[in-house]
Amino acid sequence: MERRGWSGRECSGSALLDPDVEAVVTVGRSGTGIKDAKLREIVRPNLMDYADIEPQLRGFDACFFCLGVTSTGMAQANYERVTYGITLAAAETLARLNPGMTFVYVSGTGTDSTEQGRVMWARVKGKTENALLRLPFKAAYMFRPGAIEAAHGERSKTASYRVAYTLVKPLLPLLRRLFPYSILTTEEIGRAMINVAKSGAPKKILEISDIRECAKAPAS
Repeated sequence: MERRGWSGRECSGSALLDPDVEAVVTVGRSGTGIKDAKLREIVRPNLMDYADIEPQLRGFDACFFCLGVTSTGMAQANYERVTYGITLAAAETLARLNPGMTFVYVSGTGTDSTEQGRVMWARVKGKTENALLRLPFKAAYMFRPGAIEAAHGERSKTASYRVAYTLVKPLLPLLRRLFPYSILTTEEIGRAMINVAKSGAPKKILEISDIRECAKAPAS
């Protein structure tokens, strides 16, 4: 399942609540709307070049990369420019500035690691994952969630997702009973990110069940 539009609000929320996290910086084209003493937001239109803000990107232990767009109606070149191009522009900069960093990338279940399949978004996500895993980070982990349930009122930035979630929300309790291993909450993903950043994980590519287990694990 393609993941897109999962914003800085969801990515930063769990980090802000964790007492071991001293500071959180978000980078994006818009703010998160969160007010917190630990949070600093960098809003900029250009997400392909970070040369002018490199001093502000040093000294971090982890990056939770949650940016994404829907591939619906997009040519492969345009989708790849955002999904691969923007991700690698940020990751390459961070790997150079913070070689001791753990990088967590929110991808999606069904991603094609071979880069050879028929589904365009899955090939591009696979290419992105593979490139990230080659970078000289301390560690890099690829999160592949499926359906995501908002735990604390989070809203996707993708309009079609907001409409779909509104329609499906009344059925979520039933869907959770029918498909208990297919749905994760934003809280579970956030906790898993924090735990993986602190303690690592047994594998580099984490599917839905792996993410759920990492969310349960106590962070050391």
